[in-house]
Amino acid sequence: MAFADINGITVHYELIGDPDSKKILVCSNSLGTDFRIWLPLFDELAESITVLLYDSRGHGLTGSGDGDFGMDDLVDDLAGLVDYLGIEKAVFCGLSVGGLIVQGLWAKRPELMKKIILAHTAPKMGTAESWNGRIDAIRDKGMASIGEAVMQRWFTPNFHETRAEELGGYRLMLERQPAEGYIQTCTAIRDSDLTDAAKTITVPVLFLAGDEDGAAPAELVEAAAALVPGARYELIESCGHIPCVEQPERLAALIDGFMRKS
Repeated sequence: MAFADINGITVHYELIGDPDSKKILVCSNSLGTDFRIWLPLFDELAESITVLLYDSRGHGLTGSGDGDFGMDDLVDDLAGLVDYLGIEKAVFCGLSVGGLIVQGLWAKRPELMKKIILAHTAPKMGTAESWNGRIDAIRDKGMASIGEAVMQRWFTPNFHETRAEELGGYRLMLERQPAEGYIQTCTAIRDSDLTDAAKTITVPVLFLAGDEDGAAPAELVEAAAALVPGARYELIESCGHIPCVEQPERLAALIDGFMRKS
């Protein structure tokens, strides 16, 4: 485990591989998870790729700071970590809210980005009503009260039927996230619309969607890809919202191919 003081909070991260590599993949995780969701993917990626994983603010072993936080803070944390590690340029992969963070980073620090992978995400996700309802449920009954509904959105029926032990573990990951960090991240998503930023992206972009994603439906991701000039869109079959867990081999193949392509 590695930790850094970034913007006044402790950030938990792991840099796996050669820090001087020309092939660095920076991964930003989804709401209600920590960077362990990327480990199945790491096992499938080409050995030449260096991977930076981190827990976003209010998740895993990363602090929340004092008071409320929003999307600007989440973006600044990622920028601060990359600067702290001396990474001048990389491929950034954002999953769900991680995709919003990466789009926000493009708007602030485009010089950091060689290529962008936006997985199961869009510039605008959900409605104020849906996010407020989730926030109210957590404040009223705690993280465990949303566990079953979130698992239904995250994973396919086949995953539920055939990988019950893993399902139980990922539900524990969700339910053990700090409630206030989760709520503040929900608020950040609710209040973010990065449509204008997405339209300005000029580096190569790969959008990924799952055909059984209950959190970011494929049609939402495909519509987002249409906003970005020249973006590539790929649909991962038999996949819910967390491809690095459910379809790591397929995800790795798509990422490897995208990173190799000039």
